[in-house]
This record gives sequence, C-alpha cells and structure tokens, in this order.
Amino acid sequence: MADQIVEDLRRQILSGALADGARLPSERELAAHYDVSAPTIREAVRVLTAMGLLKTRNGSRTTVTADGNTLLALSIASVVQFEKMSAGDVLGVLGALNAYAVELAVERASDEDIAGLRSAAEQAAERPDVGSSAEALKHYFVTLSAISHNPLLAALCRVITEIQIGLAVELSVGGTRGRLRVAGSLHRMRMDIVELIAQRDATRAVQLVHDYHRRVITRIQSSPRAKEIRETDPGLTAFLSSWLGANVGLGSALDKRS
Repeated sequence: MADQIVEDLRRQILSGALADGARLPSERELAAHYDVSAPTIREAVRVLTAMGLLKTRNGSRTTVTADGNTLLALSIASVVQFEKMSAGDVLGVLGALNAYAVELAVERASDEDIAGLRSAAEQAAERPDVGSSAEALKHYFVTLSAISHNPLLAALCRVITEIQIGLAVELSVGGTRGRLRVAGSLHRMRMDIVELIAQRDATRAVQLVHDYHRRVITRIQSSPRAKEIRETDPGLTAFLSSWLGANVGLGSALDKRS
C-alpha cells in the first residue's frame, strides 16, 4: 500500500495537482483518504521526501517541493557518484549537449535571442574575481542552452554547467590573481560562437563549441591544484563525488541557483 500511495502522490505532484510549496494533507487526513494506518502514510512520506518531492520540518506540515531543477540535479549527481564517473567524462557530456544546443539555436533562435546571448558573452569578458566570473559564465551558457528552445536540453545543460563551473571555481583557489582561467582567456571563442549562430552557420558553430569545451577541460585538469589531486585521484573521480555530495542536495546552493 505504501508503494501505491507513493505512486499516487508522485503523480499528483508531477501533474501539478499538488503544486510546489503546497501543504500536504495531514497524516490523519491521508490515512483516512487511503484507508490505511498512520505508519503506512509515514513510510510513503519518507520515500517521497528521499526522492526530493516533499520536505518535512519539525513542528510544521510537510510541503511539496516539486522543483524540476532539484530533481534533475539530484538524479545526475546520483548517477555520476554511483557509476564513479571521472570529471572528464562528465564535462565531455556537457560539450556534446552544448553542441546540440548550438545546432538548434542556429535553427530556432530569434534575433532577440541572439542579442541576449551576445550581451551575456560581453558580460563574461572580464570580471574582477572568481565568483563574478563564474556567475557571468553560467549566465552565458544557460542563455545559450535556453535559445535552443528545447526545455529538456536546456535543463540538462543548466545542471551540468553548474557542475563544470563549480569544479573550475573549486580548483582555481590560489590561481593567477584569483581569477577563473577560462573567463577572460576564452572570451573571443565565446563571441565567435554567438556570431556563427547569428550567421546561421551550424557546422562551424558546432565545431567551435567542441573546440571550446576541449580547451576548458584541459585547463581545468591542468590547474596546479588539479595536478596535485590527480597524483592520488587520476580522473578526479573522488574529488568530483565529494564536490557533488557537498553541493548537490535538497536545499543546496546549486539547486537554488539552477
């Protein structure tokens, strides 16, 4: 019965019948509705909370947390950690996703969309510190995926972009003048991607995105701190898993920003 209740409540949450932020009916009301005992309801709520669909707080009613970004981030982090994926494999996936986003943007983006991407590229040119550089880069790539007008692709790109930029920031500690290595130095490539989209040149735009991501991965993995970590963790696998554990979870900073 608990499994059936989980599935029914899950369906209601994902369909919007139980909206994000809504209070779940009380344990007594749910038990009466499903004609089951209170422990069965508590088990169903526990499972849905573990899935990231409900949030329980001491002294207050359980609420719905139907946030797609959080669910996706948790799912991706879980797969990466379970499969013990290397940082290079995860970041390589982002390159492929952004290449597809560019291909769709060439076909679907409006002139207004492209102007927004150009503005984002200009804002990411030079920032005074790691934090502002990271936010500007995130904005550029989130905008890039958004103008593909493919919601699933945009969501996947958004989450993995957070991971890539998060790792870059984590590994940049002690870097040159405290700046993010990929921010100012690859500005020209980011601008060229915009111009190729504006020219509706999918072939060259896709190739440039692949080249860009190869450079980013190389720079991330060749940072002084990454080299030090790779002496005992060659693929940065344990490092990536640890970072995900600290930054991806219910109510984490990554989920709030995504």
